[in-house]
Amino acid sequence: MRVFLRLHVLDRVAIGLLVVGLLCLATGLLPTGSAGDAMTRIAPLLAFLGTVIVLAELTSEAEVFDVVAARVARAGRGSYAALFLLCVVFASVTTIALNLDTTAVLLTPVMLALASRVGIAPVPLAMTTVWLANTASLLLPVSNLTNLLAADRVALSPLGLASRMWAPQLAAIAVTMVCLWLFYWRRGKRDGGVAALPGPDAQGASLSARTDAPAAGPGAARADDVRAGNAGDVRGGRAGDVRGAGNADRYRPPEVHRPADPVLFRACGLACAGFLIAILADVELWVASATAAAVAVAAFAVRRRSTLRLSLVPWRLLVMVPGMFLVVETVNVNGLHDLLASAVGHDGGLWGLFRAAAVGGGLSNVLNNLPVYLAGEAAVPVGNHDQLLALLIGTNVGPVVTPWASLATLLWYERCHAYGVRVPVARLMGTGAVLAVAAVLASVVALTLTA
Repeated sequence: MRVFLRLHVLDRVAIGLLVVGLLCLATGLLPTGSAGDAMTRIAPLLAFLGTVIVLAELTSEAEVFDVVAARVARAGRGSYAALFLLCVVFASVTTIALNLDTTAVLLTPVMLALASRVGIAPVPLAMTTVWLANTASLLLPVSNLTNLLAADRVALSPLGLASRMWAPQLAAIAVTMVCLWLFYWRRGKRDGGVAALPGPDAQGASLSARTDAPAAGPGAARADDVRAGNAGDVRGGRAGDVRGAGNADRYRPPEVHRPADPVLFRACGLACAGFLIAILADVELWVASATAAAVAVAAFAVRRRSTLRLSLVPWRLLVMVPGMFLVVETVNVNGLHDLLASAVGHDGGLWGLFRAAAVGGGLSNVLNNLPVYLAGEAAVPVGNHDQLLALLIGTNVGPVVTPWASLATLLWYERCHAYGVRVPVARLMGTGAVLAVAAVLASVVALTLTA
């Protein structure tokens, strides 16, 4: 019991979910057939989770993210406004062209490394990543797994889906930009909100109080350095005043970052590039991530074997996701479908669209957007295509309130924790609720106006 209490709260939640799910199966609340179907569906997802996190960790160790972050910071030419636009475009294009989970895993470390380059708190950059990973995932089938399901249901080609969702997508990104600037990026906001999580070797001790200790993840800057806006290289390189003297709207562009081991840098950089190309070529996600991770592991086995350790594997996510799906499947077979059918209704007009979007977004933040979409799709009348697309908007754009609302948010939270960056949950949920309501409403209106 003491060991359980010493675990991080998210570890306890993950174990608790799995235990509850197994109890539901053991007591008969969850039929064996339904549980088997759920586990079959998520097996490729678990393979993707396990391998893509290993790839991200090793790529971070190889300083690939540091090099990219330095280049983005230099492209901003010292202007925070220009940097903001660059980050928005970077995150949006990555999500649209690849998928939201790739954004959460590979772009989050870049953004956190970028914070140390420009001398601002990591929270604005972290929130840019997680919000746009969700809200920019409407346009193409590849952007989100739910899009693939929806496009198949309404018989839309990738171009056909884009022709229906371009306006909702623009509306969602525009609202996200406004919320990001107001809540996190404007002057006075981008300097605060920094907090560090205790690392795995220092449970219960705030990293911000350990000024002589390294941060809790590979490549993380010390929390006291980041808070001061004065962190140097994430790998312990040059530190210095990166702000423009006497101008709160500008920063001093950093120097080009040189990786300590060019061989590891190139190997992991090529592994990531191959992963992205494989996704574009429609290779299964878990196959692409496993292959890329194998390349990175092989490179480190030759160059720096000590880095390869069991803690690279995301055990928390590998426990949490099966538990979460077992619990949601239990709810689904015990009345969720009837509840959703009643809540969504049969109205294919504007009110019906708003209802479907609200139900999708609201339940996604309570459960998780993927199982909610699957259950909601069955509750929407077959001929109500726009109502189904409104449900898609709710389950894609709405899951920005709770940390478990989407897989991308879970992956992002895991990356932030690994880097020693903590976004206060109350702030995450409060600002996320404003974004969810505003972006879902704007997107549904855009959908109806372009019908």
